[in-house]
Amino acid sequence: MIMPLDALDNVPDEALLVLFANGDTAAARVLTLRLTPRVMAHAYRLLGERAEAEDVAQEAMMRLWRIAPDWRQGEAQVTTWLYRVVANLCTDRLRRRRGVDIDSVPEPVDPAAGAEQGLLEQARADALQTALAQLPDRQRQAVVLRHIDGLGNPQIAEIMEIGVEAVESLTARGKRALSAALAGRKEDLGYGDD
Repeated sequence: MIMPLDALDNVPDEALLVLFANGDTAAARVLTLRLTPRVMAHAYRLLGERAEAEDVAQEAMMRLWRIAPDWRQGEAQVTTWLYRVVANLCTDRLRRRRGVDIDSVPEPVDPAAGAEQGLLEQARADALQTALAQLPDRQRQAVVLRHIDGLGNPQIAEIMEIGVEAVESLTARGKRALSAALAGRKEDLGYGDD
């Protein structure tokens, strides 16, 4: 039985995946609309390049659809599994491009930004992305999952396949490194002591 889209809005991710595995294409549409923006944002934060992040998000969602028939409810949350896949795909891409000077890749320009506030927000986002890119891969992943994606330490530990204490250590070191990297930029990013 295929359910109407609006009837699926409050259905949990795991249930939607099972519905899709049983032939409900509307469940796939709802789950795609729900998860793709989060997956895309996570991949962008780890990679720093929108086109690559889109490729990773698409590949991660395709893998989700392929495993749907074999999904075992209760073993992991769909989002936890998906974040782990995205992290692994991003790590693979970062390893492949190690020979490329990341600083030589131009930052994407937002054509809609024209107002002063838009420019300031873009400068802040660029500064954060640049500072994130300077972190070691595992610290960057932990910081992004915790402070940008808002996940809890136990879920991050599961995604990264490490202990909660290791997550806490990685995020603390990552935050300190980010603070140090951005400390000299407070004024030009509009964070003056008002």
